[in-house]
Amino acid sequence: MSRKVADLLWEMLANAGVKRCYGIVGDALNPVIDGLRRNGKIEFIHVRHEEYGVFAAVAEAYLTGNPVAVCGTAGPGVVHLFNGLMDARKEGAPVIAIAGDVETKLIDTGALEELNPYKFFEAASLYTGRLVNPEQARAIINTAILTAVTEKGPTVISIPGDIASADAGDQSSEIRIPTAPVFRPSDADLNQLATMIDAANTVAIFGGDGCRDARDEVIELADRLKAPVGYTFRGKQWLEHDNPNAVGMTGLLGYGGAYGAIHDADLLLLLGTDFPFSEFLPGDSVKKVQIDKNPKHIGRRTPVDLGLVGDIKATVTALLRSVSDKTDGRFLNKHVADTKSFHELLQHYVVKGPGIKPVRPEFLAATLSELAADDAMFFVDTGTACIWMARHVFGGRNRRLFGSFSWASMANAAPNAFGAQLAYPGRQTIAMCGDGGFTMLALGDLLTQVERKTPVVQIILNNGSLDFVNIEMQEAGIIPLGVEFKNPNFARVAEAMGATGIRIEEPGDVREGLAAALAHKGGPVVVDVVVDPFALSLPSHVPFHTATGFTLSLAKQVLSGKMDTVIKTIERNVGLI
Repeated sequence: MSRKVADLLWEMLANAGVKRCYGIVGDALNPVIDGLRRNGKIEFIHVRHEEYGVFAAVAEAYLTGNPVAVCGTAGPGVVHLFNGLMDARKEGAPVIAIAGDVETKLIDTGALEELNPYKFFEAASLYTGRLVNPEQARAIINTAILTAVTEKGPTVISIPGDIASADAGDQSSEIRIPTAPVFRPSDADLNQLATMIDAANTVAIFGGDGCRDARDEVIELADRLKAPVGYTFRGKQWLEHDNPNAVGMTGLLGYGGAYGAIHDADLLLLLGTDFPFSEFLPGDSVKKVQIDKNPKHIGRRTPVDLGLVGDIKATVTALLRSVSDKTDGRFLNKHVADTKSFHELLQHYVVKGPGIKPVRPEFLAATLSELAADDAMFFVDTGTACIWMARHVFGGRNRRLFGSFSWASMANAAPNAFGAQLAYPGRQTIAMCGDGGFTMLALGDLLTQVERKTPVVQIILNNGSLDFVNIEMQEAGIIPLGVEFKNPNFARVAEAMGATGIRIEEPGDVREGLAAALAHKGGPVVVDVVVDPFALSLPSHVPFHTATGFTLSLAKQVLSGKMDTVIKTIERNVGLI
């Protein structure tokens, strides 16, 4: 049998390091999948929903750094890929989507399941190629792979079935992926930065995911400058652990002394962060320098006095050769002390947790962090689960913390954890799921985990509501509406589907239940924890509009007859119990 374009596609993907393809087969995609079968080097992961597959691929690609493939058939299948590809773009994950397409003779005729891949994927894809001639194949596949790997993001190859089945001829399947270049600002720019640092009495650092490969260099710089180090949610896993200068996070998830440190410093170094909440960043009273490998990030969240384009590791390594050490540690000590004080405050419901019912989520998350392995991988759904992980789950050199931090999609945690477990078999993999997110996407593909016997621990924060949306509405002074729903007993549902189910209603059962879940082997576990629906967490710094919004919302709820809700919210969050 002659070599088909589909064969060339999978040969090139395998040569680029792709080990898995997540998706659902179907009509337009069938010739492509037949090529995957013939290839035999890439594992096909059949999921119940394409979006679940993409979220799994995002986690695998982000954590390993290797490209991962996803696929969906023409029309509806392709559409289901979009949300996960947006997440891949925001989180910087090299995901390559194989999109089924109508036959070439039907293109632009309004055929069943036809869509224009260029227009549809414009926002999500760094590169979209549509194969309409077999002679394009090598060039388009090569471009899609290299773009995904070198620019760290999603690309799309749209391929009609008749092209996938066409003869590929002698087109080469070899692909050369270049190593990452040394990428830093010029010596003149670094000298200007060093001069600004030397002239500042106090310096603070605020780092993001761009510090991923530069943890040691950033901490060394902070030590020499006596600089407190704050971090974004994406930067937490790199800059928090074993860092004596760590002062926590700012923003609505904020804790510790980060807000004060970055606002009180003479000079703020923004390292590898595109932190989107400008209201939590300092104004003109603080000089700011931003360093990022993406020039589009420079100055778009807050005006900066100096913007430098470069990789954080290479840039800080060069900078360390030219900055002078600072000796006055009072600024650092103040904000580290503030962080310690705030951390002690955070322990209120952790310490009291064993005696409070319903289960406080702070107690749940802190216990989970304590019991989990040193190399555990944590995944979190968008919502209040992010608050509890940010504040009570601690990272480590070999721990990983991941979520839809920049796209903020619902329902990502369980599929993220599934993809990570396939990439790192047997490693402790934990998903902190909102009940809304779990029922939205994770429940159906629990069957996929059961089928593959993947030991993923899914912990559901069962509070019967979209809790973070509830908080957002109150911040805006709105009486919450449409945020409550009725849940089943998730443990029993899990058991019916072939998984292990654990139901925790009593705070005294939290430690034993989590320990049993973490020790389970041979398949997925669903831990259904009935948590306090009135648990509330405010950031270390509360913007005026947030405080007034809460006040207004509570007043409106009293006037509308929801006095019981207001009383319970106050009782559960001001230390009265």
